[in-house]
Amino acid sequence: MALSLSLKTSVHLLNSTSVAIPQIFAADFRLRSPFRRPVVSSISNSLRCLCSSSSSSSSASPMSLEFSTPNSQFYDCLIYSRAYWVTQGVIAWNVDVSEGSCYLYASSIAGLSFSEDGIDGYDLRIKLEAESGSLPSNVIEKFPHIKNYKPFKVPSDFDVRDLVKRQLAVVCFDAEGRMIQGTGLQLPGVLDELFSYDGPLGAHFTPEGVSLHLWAPTAQEVSVCIYKNPLDESPMEICPLNEANGVWSTNGASSWEGCYYVYKVSVYHPSTLKVETCYANDPYARGLSGDGSKTFLVNLNSDDLKPEGWDKLADQKPCLRSFSDISIYELHVRDFSANDETVGPENRGGYLAFTLKDSAGVNHLQKLSDAGLTHLHLLPAFQFGGVDDEKENWKSIDTSLLEGLPPDSAEAQALITEIQNDHGYNWGYNPVLWGVPKGSYASDPAGPYRIIEFRKMVQALNRIGLNVVLDVVYNHLHASGPHDKDSVLDKIVPGYYLRRNNDGFVENSTCVNNTASEQYMVDRMIRDDLLNWVVNYKVDGFRFDLMGHIMKATMVKAKDAIGSLRKETDGVDGSRVYLYGEGWNFGEVAQNGRGINASQFNLSGTGIGSFNDRIRDATLGGSPFGHPLQQGFITGLLLQPNGHGHGSEATQELMLSTAKDHIQIGMAANLKHYVLTNHEGKEVKGSEVLMHDATPVAYASEPMETINYVSAHDNETLFDIISLKTPMEISVDERCRINHLASSLIALSQGIPFFHAGDEILRSKSLDRDSYNSGDWFNRLDFSYDSNNWGVGLPPKGKNEHSWPLIKPRLQDPSFKPQRSHIIATLHNFLDLLRIRYSSPLFRLDTAKAIQERVRFHNTGPSSIPGAIVMSIEDGHKGLPNLSQIDPIYSFIVVIFNAHPSEFSFVSPVLKDRNLELHPVQVMSGDEIVKKSVYDAISGSFTVPAITTTVFVESRNG
Repeated sequence: MALSLSLKTSVHLLNSTSVAIPQIFAADFRLRSPFRRPVVSSISNSLRCLCSSSSSSSSASPMSLEFSTPNSQFYDCLIYSRAYWVTQGVIAWNVDVSEGSCYLYASSIAGLSFSEDGIDGYDLRIKLEAESGSLPSNVIEKFPHIKNYKPFKVPSDFDVRDLVKRQLAVVCFDAEGRMIQGTGLQLPGVLDELFSYDGPLGAHFTPEGVSLHLWAPTAQEVSVCIYKNPLDESPMEICPLNEANGVWSTNGASSWEGCYYVYKVSVYHPSTLKVETCYANDPYARGLSGDGSKTFLVNLNSDDLKPEGWDKLADQKPCLRSFSDISIYELHVRDFSANDETVGPENRGGYLAFTLKDSAGVNHLQKLSDAGLTHLHLLPAFQFGGVDDEKENWKSIDTSLLEGLPPDSAEAQALITEIQNDHGYNWGYNPVLWGVPKGSYASDPAGPYRIIEFRKMVQALNRIGLNVVLDVVYNHLHASGPHDKDSVLDKIVPGYYLRRNNDGFVENSTCVNNTASEQYMVDRMIRDDLLNWVVNYKVDGFRFDLMGHIMKATMVKAKDAIGSLRKETDGVDGSRVYLYGEGWNFGEVAQNGRGINASQFNLSGTGIGSFNDRIRDATLGGSPFGHPLQQGFITGLLLQPNGHGHGSEATQELMLSTAKDHIQIGMAANLKHYVLTNHEGKEVKGSEVLMHDATPVAYASEPMETINYVSAHDNETLFDIISLKTPMEISVDERCRINHLASSLIALSQGIPFFHAGDEILRSKSLDRDSYNSGDWFNRLDFSYDSNNWGVGLPPKGKNEHSWPLIKPRLQDPSFKPQRSHIIATLHNFLDLLRIRYSSPLFRLDTAKAIQERVRFHNTGPSSIPGAIVMSIEDGHKGLPNLSQIDPIYSFIVVIFNAHPSEFSFVSPVLKDRNLELHPVQVMSGDEIVKKSVYDAISGSFTVPAITTTVFVESRNG
């Protein structure tokens, strides 16, 4: 918006969830000026103070307000924080004072304001000395994005610990004493140098009482309000906390246990330019009130919170020989049971649904576990925003109103969109408190129930053979500022926990409120939180959302800290806890812009896994951000055109052969040093095969570092994307086989296979590409296998309307909808894939060396047949003395993936004269088509039916 007054000066105010407009301007822009003198008669076209913004488009954008106020160009400077206090003795600023001077100003009451003569309202002024040369090397390492800034020396005879509690600004003047520029400061560097802390934080319980510790070095005062009951409005006790080197603490009585508390923090907040009184939960909270407004004083070591046998669970964990044995199934807590009628209404959508013995969902998970699946990845189950924990506040729709609507109706999505912010559904990538289980999944969000029920869930899943992975979101926070109910960290130490750009505005490239793990206490908090979940909830792994926005050092230290946990001392074996995540490299952290980040390439050699988007895109075609009709290896590129403009036949042949190279590298665990023959017939390393932007395809050093997948909660489901990309005229039988073919590429690859819940039962979200708050209707999972949820209406308009012209005719066509027989057949075929993977360690090789020695790809080079992959895996045997034997049953395996819509025949002289037979699992399979696969030993020829994956094995006793 713009307010046009007599003289217009652009003032930019933070566009954030906090109170962005200072109170002095809030009531009447014309009358309430903070400046003492009248406006000068003319204003330069180029205001000296208003430097061009260096903000990226992903950062919080200032909104422009135009109004008349004397010297408002200098008031504007306080809104920005373009200087960095990087060490106790150095401030970094991108200015050249030349013959001029520079001063640091401080105000304990946030009274700084600019006048024509300079700056007013300060209670301390310090002259800074401009230094020649560059910033210290340790500063550049910590803050690479300001490496070219100039250092200004801070005198040593001031109490910096006191200064950081005040409103601060730096101002430079020319040689005649005229103000040139001014700005606020970013403080994380000096806070880390002076206040880094490794002592206790949060609540600690002893027989003598309860102690509280809060890290808040910029706070002026801190007290704690103790409440007897979660709904009490008035505290029963208010206790001031005492500060020692930035840590505020107090000791309370044992009677505090079971009570609730909030911190009252008086602190300067740069988003409002005021000293604010903030009421905040404890960042190290381990429990909450039902409405999330108060922290529950709960001792997680209390026997009352432990299910029977909890302390012995470490000895009952599913066996895990190696990380290469892992396979992962990604599931949303609510999706699992919200629509399961075999689960009582009181348990649907929550933790306790996983503890039932004979529900359809638990039986389904037991089938997967019995077939070999090892890990269940749960979407965020910590305290997140977007879903009220108190179920009585939810809004809902009578599904009977939706069930009779046409499959391409827009009415269902319209009704769901009306309540999408008030129903009980959200994926949960809106972190509020990292260390507390989400209350909406508990039978009662208040008190200890969420803690006990989360533990019961982990215990129950372990007992059916599944390790539990928790999806963690440390890259951003749901809220910030001094007043938002979901803001926590930014109320305690404003401007520290959130990563800011060079103008001082919060970076939003992750979505909103990027966190800064390059800061010591952010790094520490992440590590502490991971240890909390491992020790107190005995989870078996972590998936890191947007892991590339976290520093590599944080990830490595976290892995080491977890790995050091021992059953004898900690009650858990940390060495079996697996870490993986999204190593995407974008935003302000790209190319190590804020330090060495946890991106795909940087993580090589760490043993931390990252998602392999290369095999996903090559398999399906295009990318989630490209045209939805772009075809790939399994969806008909060249072989079954869908009418989309893919270029000439020669272009499509090149695209298909390139996709095949990318898939084969992925199947070799995306190892950067793995050597294979590419489509040109050249022997190349995985790192020498390039994507369209010249980025290497391969990045991993060991197989555990690659998570192979074709679908996840993001974007369309596997069945939906296949239904979009394949020609409309093919049958649903073919689409079901293509769905299975995609799963087989992942299940039989080296590295760690990852599956989205429902891949195995043709799950559909009615072509919704982003169902994070689309409700139960579009996210339904049906473990009765009666429906795959196809055709329940056009997907929500917000993220899908641009594709409605493609979606509508597909939903209209009844031939697209699978029947129960298709769903069950796909499930059985998927279980067969798991059984095959776990029938031989050759599918789960531990090292890069073993993969290079044993895995070979045939049907390669310029004369190869397109649309088919032939892979062999060899074990040691009498004829190959230099290769050790690791499989007591099979000495040789050949897997053929035929994406052709017709039978594929292949002759290989190097594969003849072997005793290869169809894998016993496929011999017993309900898939009659795969049984038509043939191998002729004399000629070395293979014949595989259309859209089929066939596994041939050579038995040692053959």
